[in-house]
This record gives sequence, structure tokens and C-alpha cells, in this order.
Amino acid sequence: MDIVHRVGVTSSSPAAAFEALTTIEGLRGWWAADTNGDPAVGGVIEFRFDAGGIDMEVVELVTSERVVWRVVGGPDEWAGTTVTWQLSQEGDWTIILFSHDAWAERGEFMHHCSTKWALFLMSLKQLLETGAGAPEPRDVTIGNWG
Repeated sequence: MDIVHRVGVTSSSPAAAFEALTTIEGLRGWWAADTNGDPAVGGVIEFRFDAGGIDMEVVELVTSERVVWRVVGGPDEWAGTTVTWQLSQEGDWTIILFSHDAWAERGEFMHHCSTKWALFLMSLKQLLETGAGAPEPRDVTIGNWG
């Protein structure tokens, strides 16, 4: 089972979106303010949240087009999953296609994560359009998991 989302961004470009997904500063600007690690292919990025942490190995980077991470640490439900970002330009819009693939089962935590991914994609959109996102801990809390 997969989580999928599509977001259009104005006043931006695939290059700017790529930078927000592939630099520690960019990632701190929309997902987790406490982010560290190596964003190069083969590196591991460590995202820390009040509710715990997630470690992503960078599997693939295609400049301004594609970013792929593999979960190597975090919640049990995330084990063996992959996060993919596809970037493109359609007229005045930068299109971000997001997927979090290979969930073992659909459960309440998957539902929660789908909603949180949507919120963080809106944070990424805000960052790219206005210069300021809403990373954790400034994100919207939606329940007992954050």
C-alpha cells in the first residue's frame, strides 16, 4: 500500500523544490527543524521529532527531477518503505508528485502519516512560495502521534 499526493507550487521551480529536498537547510525549512546528516546519494539524513526519529538513506538524486529515500530507521511501520519525489514544470506551476511506498498494511498509523505528509507538503509549498514553511515543531498537531 502506498501514500500518494500531488501538489502544485507557484512562484518556484523544480530546481528550488529539489534544493528544499536535498539540502539540510531546505529540509529544516519545511519538515523537521531538527534535521542533520548527509544528503548525498548513499548518505543518511536524520529527522528528529518530538514523537521520535526517522532516518532516510538517500538512494537517488536526479537534479531538479527526482529524489528517492529509503527508510533505514524509525517507526516499525516505516521499515522497508521508500519515499519518492517527482518534480516537473507545467506552465507556471512546479508539480510535486509524492509517494511513500510499500507499507505492509493499512492501519490507523498509516492514515495518520498520510495526513501528516499532506500537511508537510503544504509546508514545503509555503516554503517555496513565501520563504517560510511550518516544520515540526511549528506544524499542525493532528492527534496523539503528533
